[in-house]
Amino acid sequence: MTTPAFILAAPSSHSGKTSVTLGLLRALSRRSGPALRVKAAKIGPDYIDPAFHQAACGQASQTLDPWAMTRQRLADQLHQLGQAGQLVLIESAMGLFDGAADGSANSAKLAKDFGLPVILVVDCSGAAGSIAALVHGFNSFDPDLSLAGLILNKVASTRHEQILRQALAPLGLPVLACLPRQTDLHLPSRHLGLVQAGDTPELDRKLDALADWVTAAGLPAALLALAATCKQPKPLAVSPPLGLPALGSHIAIARDQAFSFIYPHVLADWRKQGARLSFISPLADEPLPSGVDAIYLPGGYPELHAEGLSAAKSFWASLHHLAAQGGTIYGECGGYMALGRALVDAEGSAWPMAGLLDQTTRFDRPQRHLGYRAMCLAGDCALGGTGASYRGHEFHYSMQDPLPMQDSLAHKVTPLWLCQDAQGQELGSAGQIKGRVFGSYLHLVDSRP
Repeated sequence: MTTPAFILAAPSSHSGKTSVTLGLLRALSRRSGPALRVKAAKIGPDYIDPAFHQAACGQASQTLDPWAMTRQRLADQLHQLGQAGQLVLIESAMGLFDGAADGSANSAKLAKDFGLPVILVVDCSGAAGSIAALVHGFNSFDPDLSLAGLILNKVASTRHEQILRQALAPLGLPVLACLPRQTDLHLPSRHLGLVQAGDTPELDRKLDALADWVTAAGLPAALLALAATCKQPKPLAVSPPLGLPALGSHIAIARDQAFSFIYPHVLADWRKQGARLSFISPLADEPLPSGVDAIYLPGGYPELHAEGLSAAKSFWASLHHLAAQGGTIYGECGGYMALGRALVDAEGSAWPMAGLLDQTTRFDRPQRHLGYRAMCLAGDCALGGTGASYRGHEFHYSMQDPLPMQDSLAHKVTPLWLCQDAQGQELGSAGQIKGRVFGSYLHLVDSRP
C-alpha cells in the first residue's frame, strides 16, 4: 500500500474524532482544484459511522477489524482502499489502545502491523499544560508505536491555544490544527449509537458545517502537507481472504431504514463467487424478484418500523413462497427479529412478523448485549457444515421470550451457533436453524480457517 493513509485516533471516546473525520472527508472531497479521491474506513465493529463517511465523501467506507478479521482480510481491505483512493482516512474505535479485553483488537495494533501513522485527536476541554503529560504518555506507552501528529479539539480561546502549543512544544510532535469548541454541530444519538446517516435531519448542511470548521483551522492543508512528508505504510503482501460463502446464486438483500447494517466486504465476497445481488425494501412492501434463491435480512432498526413491517403483506408472502420452494433465508440481528413470530415494541405493542422462526423479540424489557463473538456452526446450513468457524459481534438492546417447546421431529429447532466471547468464555448456543431458514443476533464479519 503506497497511498498515504492515517489513523485518526484519540485517548478515549467522545474526543471528537468522528466530527473531525467527517469534516476532513467533506472538506477534502469538495476542495477546489484537481479532484482528490479520499477513501475512509472504520476500525472495529461499526455500521453507523461508515454510512456517515460515505455521506461525507461520496465513497463507500470499509471496515477494518483486527479481532474479527484475518490478517489476509485486513491486508485485502487496505489494498482496496489504497487502489481506490489518493488519501485514506481511518477512524479509530474508542481510544487508541482500546479494543477486545484481551488487547488483541485495538487501533494501535493495526497501526503497528501495517505501518499506519497515527494522528491523535485530543479533547483539550478543562485542561491546559496537563495535555502535554497525556500526549507524552500516549507517545511513549508503546515504544513500537509513534504518533505522526496532533489535532487539538475543543480549544476555548486564543490564549488556551497558546498555552497548549507551548506545553506541547518539547514533545516535537506537529500540531496540525487547534479546533475551537463547537456546540451546534453535534449529530443526534439513540440506543445503538448515532442516528443513522439516512435518518439525520439536514445531514448535508451539518457535513458542510463540519468541513467549514476544520477548514477554518487549516486542518485539510496541514494534513495534505503531512501526507507528502510522512513515512508511507508498509508494502502489503496481499492474498485472497477465505471469504464468506454465498447464500445462493441470486441473493436478495433487504436494504432500507429498517435493514441497513451491511458490511460491504460481505457483498463483495458473494459477488466474487458469481452471485447476483438484488436489493429490495421490505418497508416498501416489495416482493422478492423473480429467480431469487436466497435472501439476506441484515441488522438495523426494525423496532422503529415494526408497524410498517408488520403490514408488508406482499413481502412476507414472497418470503413464505421462497421458504416453501426450498430457498435459503438468513437473518442477522434485526433481520433475525423479523423472521420470528412477533416483535414487541418499547410501548408493549406486539407486531406480527414472518413467523418462519420461533422467537418473539421484546423491546419493552430492554437488555443490553454486546461484544465480540467466536462462533462455530451448530448445524449444517448455507454458511457451511457443522463446526465451520467464524468471527463476528453482538450488539442489541432487546430480549427474546423463551422458545416454545417443539412437539415433533419435523419441527425440531437446531441452534445456529455455539459461541465464545473474546476471552474464550463459553456463551452457549445462539440462534436457530429450521430447514433452510436460519438466523441469530450475531453479525458475521469473517470466516476462520
